[in-house]
Amino acid sequence: MSKLNQVVKRIFDFLLSLFGIIILSPIFIIVSIAIKLDSKGSILFLQKRVGRYGKEFDIYKFRTMVTDAEKLGKQITVGKDNRITKVGAFLRKFKIDELPQLFNVLKGDMSLVGPRPEVPKYVALYNKEQKKVLDIRPGITDMASLRYKDENDILGKVDNPEEYYINVIMKDKLNLNLEYIEKSNVFFDIYLIVKTIIKCI
Repeated sequence: MSKLNQVVKRIFDFLLSLFGIIILSPIFIIVSIAIKLDSKGSILFLQKRVGRYGKEFDIYKFRTMVTDAEKLGKQITVGKDNRITKVGAFLRKFKIDELPQLFNVLKGDMSLVGPRPEVPKYVALYNKEQKKVLDIRPGITDMASLRYKDENDILGKVDNPEEYYINVIMKDKLNLNLEYIEKSNVFFDIYLIVKTIIKCI
């Protein structure tokens, strides 16, 4: 990705994320109230992810699981995970839980479109070629997110979900991410954003 393309992408990300936060602010308020009424715990869920150049950052999501869910199970969600709250199931279905990541985009941790950021545990498994995905900002959506929209259901049907995720899904996601880097431009980003919105409706 050229430097000019990176600058244009950052301006596009900043303006669109700011606009999105303003427009969606009523939804942020409604969801926050629903989460607090549904279960004990914080409104937001913060998790360490690996961003550009391998720098770790806190990714923001609306909390969709019980408090301290990661201590009760794996870092991947499988099928109808019993850690998911009632409101959380709805938020996940329509990807509403991802909306707070607009603040990550505004801060510069993430882009609207780019490789989904992984937890350090899985990034440690990347080979040299796969680590090229860390050369650009991670995103809220990407080609892999569209292909694996029902990832939880897929993992719920295999005997060893984590092993399948690492050896099959993650590997395919990284190939798609490398493909994205090759063809990345603002117009392609707009296409992926629109396609993501349609898939979530």
